[in-house]
Amino acid sequence: MLRILQVLVGLMALLFLGLALNFLFNPLGGAAQFAVQPEGILGLNSIRGDFGGLFLGGAILLIVGLLRREGAWLLAVAVLMGSIALGRLLGFVLDGFAGNNLPAFILEVVFVAVLVQASRVFASSK
Repeated sequence: MLRILQVLVGLMALLFLGLALNFLFNPLGGAAQFAVQPEGILGLNSIRGDFGGLFLGGAILLIVGLLRREGAWLLAVAVLMGSIALGRLLGFVLDGFAGNNLPAFILEVVFVAVLVQASRVFASSK
């Protein structure tokens, strides 16, 4: 179980790192993937900083947690992903449900579950 969770956390870290690099160095492409339209230089800066920074920070936290086998680092990312999922759920209620926004929500919830479980397993493996 430990090895499977390590692989899953590693894959999440790589995904987050890839997303971060895309937002940092190709903000228009990253924004298009998330159906976001930046407005001018301020919008591009926000895409780079907010989206790029979120995913880069998440990748760093996941890598540190993975290398040190310390679940607290993973829980920090779980809180971020859970907060994003909560915001998306609020969007379903207030803005409506389009169907194509469901996969991202499901993925975020799965990430939270995997990270919480990995945190528990990491703690018990020390």
